[in-house]
Amino acid sequence: MKLFSTLAVVCVSALSSAACLAQSVTFHADIAPIIYNECTQCHRVGEIGPMPFTTYAEVAAYGNFIEYVTQTGYMPPWTPDHNYSSLRGERFLTQVQKDLISAWVADGMPEGNPADNPGLPSYPDDSQIGEPDLVLGMPEPFVHEGNMLDQYQVFVIPTGVTEAKEVMAVEIRPGNNAVDHHALVAYTNVPYVIAQAQALDAADPNPGYESFGDYGVDVEQFLFGGWVPGTPPLEFPPTIGHVMEPGSHLLLQMHYGPSPIEEVDQTEINIFFHDAPIQREIVTVIAGPETLGEPFVIPPNEITTFHSTVPVEDDISLVSITPHCHLLGKSWEVFARSLNGQDTIPLISIPEWDFNWQGIFTFPELVHIPAGYVVESFCAYDNTADNPYNPHDPPEWMSWGDFTTEEMFVLFLQGVPYEEGDEDISLSVPDRNTVLHYSQDNLFPAWPNPSRADQVRVGFHLTQPAKASLVLRDMQGRVVKTWLDGKNLPAGHHLEAFDVSALPAGQYLYTLTTSTGTVRSAQLQVLPQ
Repeated sequence: MKLFSTLAVVCVSALSSAACLAQSVTFHADIAPIIYNECTQCHRVGEIGPMPFTTYAEVAAYGNFIEYVTQTGYMPPWTPDHNYSSLRGERFLTQVQKDLISAWVADGMPEGNPADNPGLPSYPDDSQIGEPDLVLGMPEPFVHEGNMLDQYQVFVIPTGVTEAKEVMAVEIRPGNNAVDHHALVAYTNVPYVIAQAQALDAADPNPGYESFGDYGVDVEQFLFGGWVPGTPPLEFPPTIGHVMEPGSHLLLQMHYGPSPIEEVDQTEINIFFHDAPIQREIVTVIAGPETLGEPFVIPPNEITTFHSTVPVEDDISLVSITPHCHLLGKSWEVFARSLNGQDTIPLISIPEWDFNWQGIFTFPELVHIPAGYVVESFCAYDNTADNPYNPHDPPEWMSWGDFTTEEMFVLFLQGVPYEEGDEDISLSVPDRNTVLHYSQDNLFPAWPNPSRADQVRVGFHLTQPAKASLVLRDMQGRVVKTWLDGKNLPAGHHLEAFDVSALPAGQYLYTLTTSTGTVRSAQLQVLPQ
């Protein structure tokens, strides 16, 4: 009897890891649900993933690769610790799911019965949410110069509404994935603020006006909307949202990353309205360097942690949280606590900060923070030579600055005044991972990146047959290597492998140029061997 019980325990454990299944793991019955729910949103034609995962053949072709990146946690991308707090749209695989993938690969990736396939999800065109009530955008295309510099450009956009509208969701649709680093949207209905922004726009010879860090004017809503790669649109439940008044304007701040060649962008903003009037309007609390207990100065060759405290004067129900720093960022932890220390409310922990995968993180339900509590934030910065993302070699003294090569400490908290029962209000509408739409040729991230490997893989998509060139440049724009030189390629997705073993450690840009006129660039970090 004891032997039987022991065997039962072993079999149950093995079943949970897909090693003791009564029948073999197959694509259609076991793997397709995982891939479709966690991967296909980005890995399909017309989206940011470097290869599509929509059919058995497409997934099986990368089966070993999928097993590797899921077992190592490289994919799907999700930086917050899901054991610390719950957030909407979490992207991670359970160990059971990882083991299913490994068992499937080990068994030769059997296809199984197509009748077991759950079918691809339905993906709306030009939006992750559906058909917007209002589409706003930059009044004309903006040309980002190929000068290898970051640029922050603010565009003044009239809403055009003739009556007050209650906003349910704000969705930013980036216009050029090659240089669109992130976007923020502010709201103003104050005539003199609008006039100030319009004057700045008129004084700049380019569309919009340059403003680093903020919008250059005081606004009522600093974070009316926002986008960074990997962030789903922020949707509010009934009775909660933003208000858009007649005569109001949006200020769209675009951060364009460095590029060796000119890039054109015309980002759009989808606005979705509530069907009924809201009862509470979203407010934004910003914790910046003024909330720190010491000057924001990061010494070289050290790991430094800064601590922010923000007192909560009135009960608030939090909707979302957005920590932000740059390349020296190492980790974040944010929680609320009572003054007597008897109660702690964990909000977010990011053990390994990744500048490329930031987010506006929404809670599954409204989170009540009572009056008298304190929101505490800890952010660690690694300003040592061991940080592969450190923009300075050797490390230098760092302080506040808007450029990627400088640093920031910013925490955005969005919420509404608390009402009894808020804890039961769910924000967990169906999760949708960010879709970065492109309708032309596109260049995808190199992998691995950063890289200590001898080779990196670079994917790209061609909408029609073309001659393609891939050129690697250093950060001064000098050509280091020509990977492809006018190679004739058919339309579709392409994945190429390139030798980087002889390259000095540092930052590089690789650029795709096609005979159809497409030019796209992305960054590659090569680490010391």
